[in-house]
Amino acid sequence: MSATPLRSIPTSERLLQGVVQAVETVFHGKREVVRLATAALLARGHILFEDIPGVGKTTLARSLARALGLAFRRIQFTSDLLPSDVLGVAVYDPGTSSFVVRPGPLFANVVVADEINRAPPRTQSGLLEAMQEGRVTIDDRTYDLPRPFLVLATQNPLEHHGTYPLPESQLDRFLMRLAIGYPDEHSERRILLESASAADPADAIEPVLGLAEVLALQERVDEVRADPAVVDYLMRIVRATRTDARIRLGASPRAAIALFRAARAYALVDGRSFLTPDDVRRLVVPCLAHRILAGGAAAGSAEAHEVGAALLEEIADATPIPL
Repeated sequence: MSATPLRSIPTSERLLQGVVQAVETVFHGKREVVRLATAALLARGHILFEDIPGVGKTTLARSLARALGLAFRRIQFTSDLLPSDVLGVAVYDPGTSSFVVRPGPLFANVVVADEINRAPPRTQSGLLEAMQEGRVTIDDRTYDLPRPFLVLATQNPLEHHGTYPLPESQLDRFLMRLAIGYPDEHSERRILLESASAADPADAIEPVLGLAEVLALQERVDEVRADPAVVDYLMRIVRATRTDARIRLGASPRAAIALFRAARAYALVDGRSFLTPDDVRRLVVPCLAHRILAGGAAAGSAEAHEVGAALLEEIADATPIPL
């Protein structure tokens, strides 16, 4: 399959590389995480970051929102947080003798749901329903959320006191489950030096794309060409998760759709108008590891995710790559 010349790709798509570079000026040493986060946004998906505190998850979200010219909000989830604190509430206005809706912090383009597993299940469900439907219901009236809409939820895999783990059905609402990890020595040195400034480095990022361009790029994900051989390759990996004796619960058709869409968005971030087996291979673990359940592992646990990721690596390595 011959590569499409870069000059034939629309300017807005080439500017996606500029978005990644802009975010990297603040979020150091994790280029691949930036590319995956950008792909999730273009694929109209959401990300669950399962990582220790302090590795830059909020910095990534703020920087990405600035580079794309999008509105950003952060919600700190706690055990007493109510659905109305996230979605919004109708308040009685004595002047008009009517109820006025005050939108919650969820009404933004890029939202960080920090420590989502600290909120009670009712609040979690309200957020995850909004992620799935793209709208919220307040006092029997439905309100569309802004487009594009990306939720970056976080949870600490090592701390379980006072938390409400996300069940499998809710984990499935996330397109990807990622970990950032520690920065390398050179990147951490830059972070230390920049921390001396009182200003937020993300505020210095100039928008590379605008709202209309981001929406147009989301539409272009569906136009990324997928050769039948690459689609068959993706299907072989998905179906192998259903027949492997070590896996109790294989990937569902919705998981296959998520992998397909994320891989096409990843190709777009890479500046290509066609899908390759490498795109599929790169997205197998981020998109499927939280959607399968290995035998002997507790559902929804960090251990289950790690075991599932290792099994997926084996399955993907054993699946022949189309030439």
